[in-house]
Amino acid sequence: MKSNKKLAIDFDGTIVEDAYPGIGKPKTFAFETLKKLQSEGYRLILWTYRHGKTLDEAVEFCKKNGVEFYAVNSSFEGEIFDHSQASRKIDADLFIDDRNLGGFPGWGEIYNIINERIEFRVEGSEVLAYSKMKKDKKKGLFW
Repeated sequence: MKSNKKLAIDFDGTIVEDAYPGIGKPKTFAFETLKKLQSEGYRLILWTYRHGKTLDEAVEFCKKNGVEFYAVNSSFEGEIFDHSQASRKIDADLFIDDRNLGGFPGWGEIYNIINERIEFRVEGSEVLAYSKMKKDKKKGLFW
């Protein structure tokens, strides 16, 4: 089934190793996963702190690696942001960032979480997919 969901994706520390204001090495499977998600209909939004020249460099780097974004630092291409009319928060279904609770689980795990609709939680310093969580046994009739 093709998706039309929007994914907001950070650049530094998420698509590439953090080397801001430079551009780090691509994270393992980052571009492969992003291209796969695009082929499945996901609309990718680059959502990054970068602006001006450093943003242009990041967009061009992604383009050279086969990924062009639905939008960059906005909810949709061509959006004109007006502080008096809208919130700075963008319209996306999921946000992928290395600063998530529990850290960045890696692109393979991210793909599985998105594709399999896996629920997860953070336990200590580990991100646990629902399939790995301990199931609490019910103690009573209703709980």
